[in-house]
Amino acid sequence: MKAEGQLHTRGRQRSRQRQAKPTSYTATGPNQVYTWDITYLPSRVRGQHYYLYVIEDIYSRKIVGYDVYECECGELASQLLQRTLMREQCFNRPLVLHSDNGAPMKSLTFRAKMDELGITSSYSRPRVSDDNPYVESLFRTVKYMPSWPTKGFEHLEASRCWVEAFVHWYNTEHKHSKLNYVTPSERHSGKDCEILRRPSDVLSIARERHPERWSGKIRNCEPVGDVHLNPEREAA
Repeated sequence: MKAEGQLHTRGRQRSRQRQAKPTSYTATGPNQVYTWDITYLPSRVRGQHYYLYVIEDIYSRKIVGYDVYECECGELASQLLQRTLMREQCFNRPLVLHSDNGAPMKSLTFRAKMDELGITSSYSRPRVSDDNPYVESLFRTVKYMPSWPTKGFEHLEASRCWVEAFVHWYNTEHKHSKLNYVTPSERHSGKDCEILRRPSDVLSIARERHPERWSGKIRNCEPVGDVHLNPEREAA
């Protein structure tokens, strides 16, 4: 029966289709691959939220664009994207922008803005939560901050002030574990190589002087290399 193809399920139900993995991209420096998303910020009014828009550079983990609004809207996202490119001075450069499949991300207004700016779009697979990991990790950091207002933000301006303070801390003070403990701003500006070279030299000298104090290798102080968005699995 198997040879005759008679063991297949009958009926009009379509067989399950495997979702293709989204295209992979590699960032070898800043302002090459961005990822963005929107998350809820609670207000003190039940059922009312504010919306945090964030654009993150996956190479440096720097928040390059952000704002808080009272609604989700492709037009607002378009304005934020254009301001971000102006601030980062990366007009007319190859740039990939990755997101999930939310309504603002797929809106005609936003897609037209990306076409206008010459940006390559990249989208997560439907119903796959780990195709946009960088910004999701960032949102977890946001909402687990000790200063996070558990009772909600009093008003829109209060949420904007809180986010502004968070972004300053995250970009310029937070020693990021995925960046070998330099800040996103240091990585974004290319200062990470020099910053990591100093402790590497100090540790090497200390080990030469007192080898008895070392039982293993010294700390890895190498800068983080290229960063991949949705890396393809190696063929078996």
